[in-house]
Formats: sequence, C-alpha cells, structure tokens
Amino acid sequence: MEAATESTGLPPAVVRDYLLLGLRFGRLVDGFVDCWIGDPALEREVRDEPLPTAAELVRQAREVAVAVPDSGLEPARQRFLTAQLTALECGGRRLAGEELPFLREIEAYFQVRIELRDPDWYASAHAELAAELPGSAPLRDRLVEAHRRDRVPPDRLGPAVRAVAEALRAELADRFPLPPGERVDFEVVTGQPWNAFNTYLGGLRSRVALNADVGHRITALPFVATHEAYPGHHAEHCLKEAELVRARGWAEHSIALVNTPQCLVAEGMAEQAIHAALGPGWGAWTADVLAEVGLRFDGERAERIETAFGRLLAARQDAAIMLHDRGGSPDEVAGFLARAMLVSDERARQMLVFLTDPLWRAYTTTYIEGSRLVRRWLGAGAPGAAVAGRYRRLLVEPVLPVDLAADAPAPA
Repeated sequence: MEAATESTGLPPAVVRDYLLLGLRFGRLVDGFVDCWIGDPALEREVRDEPLPTAAELVRQAREVAVAVPDSGLEPARQRFLTAQLTALECGGRRLAGEELPFLREIEAYFQVRIELRDPDWYASAHAELAAELPGSAPLRDRLVEAHRRDRVPPDRLGPAVRAVAEALRAELADRFPLPPGERVDFEVVTGQPWNAFNTYLGGLRSRVALNADVGHRITALPFVATHEAYPGHHAEHCLKEAELVRARGWAEHSIALVNTPQCLVAEGMAEQAIHAALGPGWGAWTADVLAEVGLRFDGERAERIETAFGRLLAARQDAAIMLHDRGGSPDEVAGFLARAMLVSDERARQMLVFLTDPLWRAYTTTYIEGSRLVRRWLGAGAPGAAVAGRYRRLLVEPVLPVDLAADAPAPA
C-alpha cells in the first residue's frame, strides 16, 4: 500500500495526517513550524480550516499515533513518526493549559533525561579562563572586557559571517558535497530572543538571520557559520530534501517542528558542526579567513578561550531546570547565569528572555543535551573512523536521540 500510494506522488494517509497536524500547531503557535517545504495544497487546507483548539490537536496526535503501526510504513519511518507524535501530544497538552513537570516535558519532547551539572564543571572551566586572562580584576570582569573587545562592529557583521561561510563552503565541498544550486543568504536583525536563526526556504536555499542585539563576537563567527550553514542546518536541510523527500518520497521530512526529537538531533549536529568541519586549529583557520576582510585576532589563543567558555554554556540548561523545575526566581537564575557563565548582568537578563518564552523555554536542551549526545556518538566509531563520515550519516539519515544514545558509550 505504501509503495502504491507514494508512487502517485501522494504521501500515505498517516504521513499526510502528521503533516496536517504539524501545520495546525503552527497556526496556534507562531514559530512552531521551523521549516515547511511540503505540498502547498496541505498548507492551504489548514489555512482555510477553523482555528483548532489545543485539545483538538492532542486528540489528533493520539489518533495519528494509533494509526502508525498499521500504516504499512517501514519500521524506521514508524519509529520517527511515533517519537514526533509523542512530542506533539505533550506540546498540545501544555498548550491546553495542563501543568506538566518540566523534566517529564523534556523527556517527552526530546527522548532525554537531564539534570543539574556538578559545580566542578564550571570551576574547572573558570580556572582555564583565568590562566588565559591574567589580571587582578574579577574573572567575570576580565572575560566581559575580552568579549567586549572581541565584538564585531555592527556594520561588519554581515560581511564577516559571509566570508567565513563561503570559506567553509569551499573547504567542505569534498567531505560534505551538497546538491548543485544550494545557497545561503545572511541578514542582520534586531529584537529577537535568539542569537541566530536559519530559515530553510526549500529548493536548496536558506536565509540566516543574525541578531545584532547579542553583540556577536569575532571568535564566535565560525560557530555561527558552521551551525547555521556549512555543515550545519543548511547542509542538513538540503541533503534531507534531496535524499529523503525528493529521492525516496519520505514526505514526513518536508516539515521540521520545534520541541521534538527531530530538532534535538538537528541542533546537536549543528552545535558539533565546527568539530566535524574544522576540528582542532579552527582558530588559526578563522583568523586567516577574517584577515581578508580586515578583522584580525590571535586565532590560537582565541580557540583556547572559546573552548573553555564553551563549557560554560551548559549553565543555560541548568538555568532552565532552576526556573521551571526548582522554582528559582528570575533574579536568582539571572545571578546564577552571570556567575557560572561569567557574563554581564545585561547578557544574563537577555538569556532569560529565551528561557522564559512559552515556546522556547525547553529548547535550550536541544543545544546542551543534543550537543553532548551527538559528540559522544561521533566519537563512538571504530578506531580510526573519521568523524566526518559519521557526521555525514546524520546529514542524510533520520536518526532519533534514542538511536544515538544506544550507539554511543556511556558518559564518563
């Protein structure tokens, strides 16, 4: 039945129902549909319907999930849809006003369990930063000042990130080949709760917006470019559109929905993209690229500082747990972020905007736990296996968090 249905160009009924459900969530919550490259007729159908209620979406998620085992789809597709529908049911219950324990919500969305980090995790990173930033002032002040000096002038942000992205595109053409005609356009915006955002437009094209309000740093530009473009989100969208949607007719991958297992893997991949693309030495590589556009810095030292600072990013997930599971006040959590991440009070408050947004409050886990899970999995290959080879699998295959966890060594 599946082959006959898909040979006509129409998705199986259960896939069609899943796509309609995802689009309906998007009508209720702006931003819930992260990417849509599917049949415009489905989008018109949902747009012309009465606005659904959250309770109706919960019911529909359960009904579609019940239909999956008898759909005739192969097991991998069934597992993907079941995981996504579990997350959507939970999201619908939250929209309907049901109070759910935060950690249970995280597990339903992302197939992971999270907990607070040991304070020693931050202390050791602080010690590394202190060695790189000598002085008598408090370490936070030293790092804030270093980050201030490292900021990209607003009028140079767009050209600088484009230069890094184009260099990556050329550098990675052999390891991560993309279909001909792909393209990324960058724009600078303000007034958003995120740092940067990839909007995949379909047809192998992405638009990446950078939020100038956060004060992007020169040494962070390779992280932005690898995460959002090559070999991160843009590369993944292009390859899955070409290999899964077009070549195999797996229409369920024509939509990407936030707060689902799908996005935890995608964000984990994007967070690890710099390591798959450049590995050790990325600082010197970036310094050479940006020198061509007039931005100069010590790449080797920047890499050491950025690596230590990167370990502090886990505090964002701890902050979410403190806010939504432990009953911490915004003031208490902002203070924790400022101390743990060594950021200014202003930057800590800005991070709270994301952590308290109704749609994005759980999303930090996709970066922190997703990155840790993908990093473990990338290192779990046979001796001598290239990280790039395993990363390429993630670009073209639909993999769930539980799959990565089952095929990776336990964390130390």
